[in-house]
Amino acid sequence: MLRRLVLTAAASVAALSALPATAQATADAPFSPPTDHLTVTVTGSGGAGDGTYELNCHPTGGTHPDAAQACERLQQVTVWGTDPFAPVPKDSMCTMQYGGPATAHVTGTWQGRPVDATYDRSNGCEISRWDGLVPVLPATSA
Repeated sequence: MLRRLVLTAAASVAALSALPATAQATADAPFSPPTDHLTVTVTGSGGAGDGTYELNCHPTGGTHPDAAQACERLQQVTVWGTDPFAPVPKDSMCTMQYGGPATAHVTGTWQGRPVDATYDRSNGCEISRWDGLVPVLPATSA
């Protein structure tokens, strides 16, 4: 049993040492986590919120009008095991209210995962989903 453990450990060390040099961390090229980057396109919001914005988090930056608050909001709604950009489930019971013609499209990368989400204000569920991302998406009034 001990011999099998030693052989397994030796094989693991050999496999790790065979990694390409680019996969190994070096002192002159320290690891840096990827930047969270989103492109937010908004139309029909009825205000200054319309347009296309770049939002960078970790570090904060871009052309988003309120990048710091938007990144903070994304941190708040990011919970392990859930997708903060997930669509409303198909079997949801939503109120039949209209929140206006605003639409948004969010693309990019958040916490290492690709994002491609669309938003509108066509019913109560979609309004709630939109409002949950303010100020990433602009606050609107119907």
